[in-house]
Amino acid sequence: MRILLALLLIGLAVAGFATGSIGTQAEENLGTAAIAPVQAVPRPDTCLNAADLREAVADKRVIEPVAAIRAARKVIPRAEIQRARLCRHDDALVYLLTALRRDGQFVHVMVDATTGEVSGP
Repeated sequence: MRILLALLLIGLAVAGFATGSIGTQAEENLGTAAIAPVQAVPRPDTCLNAADLREAVADKRVIEPVAAIRAARKVIPRAEIQRARLCRHDDALVYLLTALRRDGQFVHVMVDATTGEVSGP
């Protein structure tokens, strides 16, 4: 009996999604969310590899990745930094940091690799 009830509930849920009467929470909140401005993010193929990063830091051309992470944490204090890459962007080097906010959203933060200033979240 429990299996029959479970199958019935699953069937109703699938039918609701198929007819569009049940939407996801993201679709429901889409109309109320403010649209953030689109910012150009460096392409992954313009990022330096680990050896080039170490060389740039050793030559004092860029700040260390730890300093870039500290600068990003001032903008997004409780986010967890997932990835830090050194990339070329507009004839300059920037750190592209990917952070996971507490609400589950990923955020990209660009930090100027020579000055340590945050270019934009």
